[in-house]
Amino acid sequence: MNTRILIIDSDISLATVLADYLSSRGYKAQHLSDGRQAIELLGSTHFDVVLTELQGLGINGYDLLREIRHRAPLIPLIVLTARSDRESQMRAFQLTCDDYQTKPFSMDILICRIEAVLRRTRKDEENKQRVFSLNGVSFDSVHQTLDGKHLSGRESDLLLMLCRNEGEIVDKHTILASLWKEDNAFTARSLGVFINHLRRYLKEVGYSIVSVRYRGYKLIEN
Repeated sequence: MNTRILIIDSDISLATVLADYLSSRGYKAQHLSDGRQAIELLGSTHFDVVLTELQGLGINGYDLLREIRHRAPLIPLIVLTARSDRESQMRAFQLTCDDYQTKPFSMDILICRIEAVLRRTRKDEENKQRVFSLNGVSFDSVHQTLDGKHLSGRESDLLLMLCRNEGEIVDKHTILASLWKEDNAFTARSLGVFINHLRRYLKEVGYSIVSVRYRGYKLIEN
């Protein structure tokens, strides 16, 4: 199966039992109890699903959700928490979690929820190219690598959008709505920073990202 799952929960006993159960079902599970460490890990390591608590993680749970989306905008995200109130659930969904499961829970039902979000993700990605050759250099958006160099989740998803539309203008508002979920001056500046990151990487493989004023960006071969 090779599905990699990151569990973020300060309850080590529960996380250990959950990781063992997921492993017995063929998943590859990793556990962290610190939210900030999880954010850093998501910037450097590929996971297929994230299961996270909202409390006891050394960081506000909603800030954690925002940062997860910043690091890995497209990853399936399931909140697994003791918070059962309506307001917590609504806020988590507003921050684009894919599912919300309260504790205690059935392991079998959790597996069903994991498979459900994976099916939705796989369906969205059907018939969509995920690996590209740029002058003979491989960009693998699944594993977030360019010529073997690891990209952050945001860098990889941004480059994926540009590669799928190579030679065409990708509207900046479309990028912000898809990857940042917000379109304002702050996110526009953030987009510019990530474009500059990619420009440095792509320069080495003979590609450029051209800015088209008032419209967006275009990936071209030099």
